[in-house]
Order: sequence, then C-alpha cells, then structure tokens
Amino acid sequence: MTLDFAGSEKFVAAIDAAVDRDCDRALTDALRNTLCKLIRDKDVCLPDCVYQACPDHYARRELYTSARHGYNVVAMTWGPGQGTSIHDHDGLWCVEGVWDGQLEIVQYDMRERNTEGCYHFIPVATLQAGTGSAGSLIPPHEYHSIRNPSEDAVAVSLHIYKRAMTCCSVFTAMGQDWYRPTVKSLALDNAA
Repeated sequence: MTLDFAGSEKFVAAIDAAVDRDCDRALTDALRNTLCKLIRDKDVCLPDCVYQACPDHYARRELYTSARHGYNVVAMTWGPGQGTSIHDHDGLWCVEGVWDGQLEIVQYDMRERNTEGCYHFIPVATLQAGTGSAGSLIPPHEYHSIRNPSEDAVAVSLHIYKRAMTCCSVFTAMGQDWYRPTVKSLALDNAA
C-alpha cells in the first residue's frame, strides 16, 4: 500500500536507508533522525486526508508498507482532546514523530505483573512534543499514552512500525496504579 503524495518517493527512499541496520537501537536512532528531517523537508507534503480529524476517535491512515523491509507507516490525526489509554505496541519497535501540532506523551514503567494478569504501571515521564520532534519505542519499553492537549487544533503524527500493527494491549485502570489489559484490534480509517 502506498498513498500518492508530494515527495512520497523521497520519503520512502529516506526511510528505506534508515531501516537498513542490523540492531534495533541503531535502526530506531537512524529512523528518528530521518523522520525529523522529513518533517522539515518542504518537498514532502502528506496527503490532505491526514489533516481531517474524525469526530469520535483519533484517525489511523496507512501511508505505506514496505514489501522489502516490512515496515509500516501510519499517519494519525488527533482532534482536539483526543488520545489513547495506556497501551503497548504488541512487541514492535516504533518511531513516532509529530508532523503538525502538539502531542502530550506519557511514558510508563511496568513495575510488576500479578498472578491475575494485571499490571502495575508508574508514569516516568511526560513529554510535550511539538512539530518536528520524534521519539522511539523499543520493547520492553513500549508502554505509553498519547493525547492532543489542544482545545481547538488538530495534531498529526507519523508512526513507523517494524511491521503493520493490527492489535495492541490497552490497559484499563483498576486503582492504585494497577491496570487490566485487553487486546484491541486496530482499524485503519479511509485515506481517500
């Protein structure tokens, strides 16, 4: 799957070069730096659809899947106040960059898992990420939440996953920093 947009060939070539690494740490470092450069590159313009928020949920629109490397690129559109619960990335590395607007990311450390399958999470960092910033997640350090803190502006982020992420664990608060996981299937929104 490839959406046609201005600079898409340059975009794919840059990501292909960054993911051609043997080690996840080196790969995500290179990909994070590449994504920051692509966000500032005036030759690369994401399709208009990624700036259209959905009224009842943040939108996930697939831009590209690499047949050669297997990685998957998804643009997410966050309406004012929209966000996620604490979630994981199903064991996949990911690089996330803010293409437009601002996002609040809270990172969590999983302290323990009890015999009932519940997780004890502690928030370890809250980041205000603006346009042009990017971060990476490498399991087991993948637990986080994302939210558009704006009351009136849409935010757009780009997520590059090791492969298509079709599900993840979402964690529901039970009290005293304990959370119960449920597996959530992830759908894609129309990219037209």
